[in-house]
Formats: sequence, structure tokens, C-alpha cells
Amino acid sequence: MSVEKLVRMANQIASFFRSYPEDQALKGIHDHLVAFWTPGMRNALLTYASQDDGKLDPLVVKAMRGAPSAKNPIEKQLAGPEKVGELGSDAG
Repeated sequence: MSVEKLVRMANQIASFFRSYPEDQALKGIHDHLVAFWTPGMRNALLTYASQDDGKLDPLVVKAMRGAPSAKNPIEKQLAGPEKVGELGSDAG
């Protein structure tokens, strides 16, 4: 897979998470890349990120360089009914 395609896909992931608070967005991006991308894909993107040509979303770079500690904002959507109650409510 070309690095251009990896950059495009990573930026799409960042776009999805952009509406969340930054700590949650970083965790969501990080978790997605670890869960669904191969180590080779992640390594290629990290190598590309070191070039800093401005094409890779800064959220992706931050998410890849650290291990964010926030809760993944989509965890609740992925949880089964037995776990949702443990995760709390978004209702105000």
C-alpha cells in the first residue's frame, strides 16, 4: 500500500475524531491504528511523519508518538448491553 494512501486513510480517521476533546481524539486514533492497521502500515506512517511535510494531520502524529491515556470515545458504542451501564451515561 502506498504511503499516500496511508496518509489519506489516517487523515480520514483524524477527521472522524476531530469533534471529540483532544485527549479522547488521540486515544481513538491510536486505538484504531493499533486495532486495524498492521505494524508495517504503522511503521510506514511513522517514517513518513518524520518528514513533516504538513500532509499528515497533527492529531495522527501525536496519537502515533504516544500512548494516550484517555478513554476511547467510541468504547461505549462498541460495548454490549451488559457493559454500557458500567460506562456511564452521556445524558445530562
